[in-house]
Amino acid sequence: MVRIDQLLAAGITRAQIRAHVAARRWQRIHPRVHALFTGPLPRAAELWAAVLYAGSGAVLSFESAAEVWGLNERTVGPVHVTIPSTRRVTPQAGLRIHTAEGLEAARHPTKRPPVTRVEDTVIDLIDKAKNLEEVMTWITRACQRRRTTPDRLHAALNARPRQAWRDLTAKVLAEVEDGAESPLELEYVRRVERPHNLPSAARQRKIATGHWVDAIYENYRLIVELDGRLGHIEEGVFRDHKRDNRSTERGFATLRFGWSDVMGNTCSIAEQVMSALRRNGWRSESKKCGAGCQLARAA
Repeated sequence: MVRIDQLLAAGITRAQIRAHVAARRWQRIHPRVHALFTGPLPRAAELWAAVLYAGSGAVLSFESAAEVWGLNERTVGPVHVTIPSTRRVTPQAGLRIHTAEGLEAARHPTKRPPVTRVEDTVIDLIDKAKNLEEVMTWITRACQRRRTTPDRLHAALNARPRQAWRDLTAKVLAEVEDGAESPLELEYVRRVERPHNLPSAARQRKIATGHWVDAIYENYRLIVELDGRLGHIEEGVFRDHKRDNRSTERGFATLRFGWSDVMGNTCSIAEQVMSALRRNGWRSESKKCGAGCQLARAA
């Protein structure tokens, strides 16, 4: 990908540029931006073309920055670019142009094409999130994939005085720092454990059988596994059963819940967890989460 001013600086005339395009040896991608090849445009070239068109100080941002950082598998759709708030760029098909103050501080110092730092990318995406699940997904995905840490995201959050979802983001980061790795694990804490005054499980622990568990109540010999939408079909189901069986051999009961359970049968789940804990010696008080709570034995 190359800008016209770069071609002119290399001694190529405008007439030669037009001739190459007319002969279909080159192709015009955006005004003043050309690809020096023919055929379909690879996604990487699309990203570069967008930054070159947007000009001085431009960086990939939002979903397009998430692509670069491996947080978003989508490789089609509009390219998001942010430019300094002091500049204006004419919109083009396939581009989403954003403006921001202090953009230089959010720009990664070496990454090419220019892109917002991973922490600023996550905070940007949270700022435009439509619901809680999106907030949790961006945070847990970035941390689980080892692109950043809760501490670094906290720092990026603190640098944004007008950030949307601020209080919730801080709470989610605290849970991730405590070991929760997925939105479903966070929902389990928020909807099951805390509202019903159940003890806090240790999260993402490797146990004696050699496998990792989502949540374990070590003192009460109980494991809770939280099955997301992927990884628990076909071979995954057989693997889960083998793990459950090995845990049972070592005296641990296993309760396994999915999204529909955690989101739709909260009190019923709390009842099952509480009963399993009580059988193994838990004697503290549980509580009803609200007036309509179905937890039968809250004492």
